[in-house]
Amino acid sequence: MSKLTDVPKRILIGRALRSDRLGETLLPKRIALPVFASDPLSSVAYAPGEVLLVLSVAGVSAYQYSPWIAAAVVVLMFTVVASYRQNVHAYPSGGGDYEVATTNLGPKAGLTVASALLVDYVLTVAVSIASGVENLGSAVDFVIEHKVLSAIVMILLLTLMNLRGVKESGKLFAIPTYVFVAGVFVMIAWGAWKGLVLDDTMQAPTADLEIKAEHQGLAGFALVFLLLRAFSSGCAALTGVEAISNGVPAFRKPKSKNAATTLALMGALAVTMFCGIIGLAMATDVRMAEKPATDLLRNGVPVGDSYVQNPVISQVAEAVFGPGSFFFVLLAAATALVLFLAANTAYNGFPLLGSILAQDRYLPRQLHTRGDRLAFSNGIVLLAGAAILLVWLYDADSTKLIQLYIVGVFVSFTLSQIGMVRHWNRHLKTERDTAARRRMIRSRAINAFGATFTGLVLAVVLATKFTHGAWVALLGMVIFYGTMTAIRRHYDKVADEIAAAEERPDEYVRPSRVRSVVLVSKLHKPTLRALAYAKLLHANQLEALTVSVDPAETKALKAEWERRGIDVPLKILDSPYREVTRPVIEYVKGLRSENPRDAVSVYIPEYVVGHWYEHLLHNQSALRLKGRLLFTPGVMVTSVPYQLASSEAAKKRARKRQEWSAPGAVRRGPVDTRRKEPSGKP
Repeated sequence: MSKLTDVPKRILIGRALRSDRLGETLLPKRIALPVFASDPLSSVAYAPGEVLLVLSVAGVSAYQYSPWIAAAVVVLMFTVVASYRQNVHAYPSGGGDYEVATTNLGPKAGLTVASALLVDYVLTVAVSIASGVENLGSAVDFVIEHKVLSAIVMILLLTLMNLRGVKESGKLFAIPTYVFVAGVFVMIAWGAWKGLVLDDTMQAPTADLEIKAEHQGLAGFALVFLLLRAFSSGCAALTGVEAISNGVPAFRKPKSKNAATTLALMGALAVTMFCGIIGLAMATDVRMAEKPATDLLRNGVPVGDSYVQNPVISQVAEAVFGPGSFFFVLLAAATALVLFLAANTAYNGFPLLGSILAQDRYLPRQLHTRGDRLAFSNGIVLLAGAAILLVWLYDADSTKLIQLYIVGVFVSFTLSQIGMVRHWNRHLKTERDTAARRRMIRSRAINAFGATFTGLVLAVVLATKFTHGAWVALLGMVIFYGTMTAIRRHYDKVADEIAAAEERPDEYVRPSRVRSVVLVSKLHKPTLRALAYAKLLHANQLEALTVSVDPAETKALKAEWERRGIDVPLKILDSPYREVTRPVIEYVKGLRSENPRDAVSVYIPEYVVGHWYEHLLHNQSALRLKGRLLFTPGVMVTSVPYQLASSEAAKKRARKRQEWSAPGAVRRGPVDTRRKEPSGKP
């Protein structure tokens, strides 16, 4: 079985890496940017469209507010980027928002942030893949006709690439990400040149359509609410910003400086592209509607269900470059590809955060295990499974999924910035150097403004998106919080139960005697080996035990025992109902009740086979017995293996395979030790 799985595994994932090669997987800035910032960079492909979709409720006249909404998103982006630059310097160990909140606000706040981030990472994968499928589906009919299947296949491919390792996946993602960024900048520059210098009239494919307003003449509170909802949808451009602060350990040295530089570069690129696309959408008269089949009109008639509403970025590209042109096709392909790859931000953030939570005993310890390629493989697989479930439940519809989005990220933004304010307050109490205090006060002001701004945005998001699906994200956060709390309670309970006490309790008292029992079904080589091994350990009392299910077989066993002159007494248990497990358990318990201070050692002969199907034919009674005996206090169970010929053949096959690892081997990779006391440097 190991051979069947090992070869495909090596082909798909690659050869296993030694633990001491972890440093070789660290990323330079040019690779870290597409790895950690592909989500916020690619969000410009759908965030402008979400703004226009919401404004279309009030008709085309409401589009005049889109520049102001874009300006508010820009201010928020710069605020968040400036705030997180303080985070990566103060907490470079990779805990990110979770570590900041836990250290400064307490474990409950930290767990809240962790729950929010885990939900947001899952949604990042689901939204990015669904949006990519929709973009690709505008050119390939098969994709749009099988949206869910296509989305699941893309998630599986992305999972496979990440299982090969962060550095390798980063190289794969760098080219399309940079092509997309360059394509958008060329589109903005060429569109500005044509419109401002050449005075060309650029028309989007939907420029001749009319929008049937669901609510005309909105004013007062209704208009304010609509604008706030559009702003909250535009805030999708900020998702993934926190991934860099969580991924600082993956950067090359100097880690904090490189992470801060990447943050600033990501913010500048995302803001420029977002504003440029919004501006070109206004200049080319792009029309979008939440219900295009009925709300988009051509010559006063609805366009109907057959109409496919293309994303804003593709409409703008068609207007600027011309339909079917080289640059239009190139940008369309790069956009679809980068949207798929945008999920990689979550594939780097979720496993790393899961590893830290597992280290803190909030998640299963298996999430702290590094795989063959030194990636946190279990976390990657868990993320993929959760994203596939969401895509299946919501039919890979990005419009539905986007409503669940960004709630979690703004919860983490807000709590993280509040934690940073307390961080600076704590250090200012002890810092006496004037220059250092000045830097801390400046950093505190940035984080305080960030906490205030992101807190207001969180309130807006909850108010405008709760009934549209945000409640599902909140429910997911509650489920994660409750699950992690229960896991931590279990680990703490087990730790307390098995902790070695200073005094000498009953566990340390040496048993008065050891009584050994060798289980016997037939008199053959495995039985004789078990008897010989039990004799070697010199127990105070040794006996063989068999259960009489078939009187003829039991009589033959007793006769053979006496004929061979075996000097170990044979105890025979009657079993009128032909049970094997229960009589043995009751007998062993009886030995314990007669002499509670005695230890009972049970030896079970077992076959070692070389093929998976042979396990179905052997050792079933032994497995049941071991499972029951494990729950009996004072009873030690020892398996005495006997290797059949097939096991020897399996061993020979295994030796021929290079880099063979024994079944059951667990790799626990090196993880940077997180500092207990964060640095006070800004």
